Amino acid sequence: MKIVVSVGGSVLARALISEKFKSYAVALKEISKKNTVFIVTGGGQAARDYITTARELGADEATCDYIGIELTRLNARLLIAALGEAAYHEPPLDYKQAKNASFGGRIVVMGGVSPGHTTDAVAAILAEYVGAELLINATSIDGVYTADPKKNKGAKKFETMTPKQLIEVVMKTEMVAGANSPIDLLAAKVIERSNIRTIVLNGEEPRNIVDAVSGRHSGTVIEKDKSARSGSKPDKDDSGIDTCNLGYFSTNGCDY
Repeated sequence: MKIVVSVGGSVLARALISEKFKSYAVALKEISKKNTVFIVTGGGQAARDYITTARELGADEATCDYIGIELTRLNARLLIAALGEAAYHEPPLDYKQAKNASFGGRIVVMGGVSPGHTTDAVAAILAEYVGAELLINATSIDGVYTADPKKNKGAKKFETMTPKQLIEVVMKTEMVAGANSPIDLLAAKVIERSNIRTIVLNGEEPRNIVDAVSGRHSGTVIEKDKSARSGSKPDKDDSGIDTCNLGYFSTNGCDY
């Protein structure tokens, strides 16, 4: 099975602790024994610090994105170092390179690709491009909720949901300033258009990823034509955004 794992920077590199990278390496080596594995790493606190400083110095947003991409690739290199011979030797710079790198049978680890695309989106596009059967989003929360669980104690967690419902939740969450969305809108749109089976789970413990591959986890499964089970159902999205007309997205929908 081909598996793409998006590891959020807030999980992998909130602080640069070697043991975190080592524990992820152990888990990824285990799932790579029977699967083709791709990893996309986020930037973490260091990326946010660099971007903040760049903005203070007057850098435009595209330049800030490129700085963030470089930090995600540095985290990828640290994870490659932890994986040793089990990993392809350097982070691919785009999706074609990632696919070609996988033919050698090693774990492929990469960071960001393009300005305006989060590593969530990169992971979803990569899963689409390589024909992955499973996309795992390892984040700081344990699934998808009807609202931001860190701010709304009444938020209900989905056990399963459809890609359409994921988009509805993400759009509602992203429209609230400072909200914590489980995945970004572009990634959700890609998941919908290609019907990629996706699991959103808590990545603080790398063993959760191993369990997810084995079918045991406590996250949220996103699949087409599956009924969602939660305390309440999000309101329908009436934005009318064309799923296949993918571009850059902000908290207000399509930017351009």
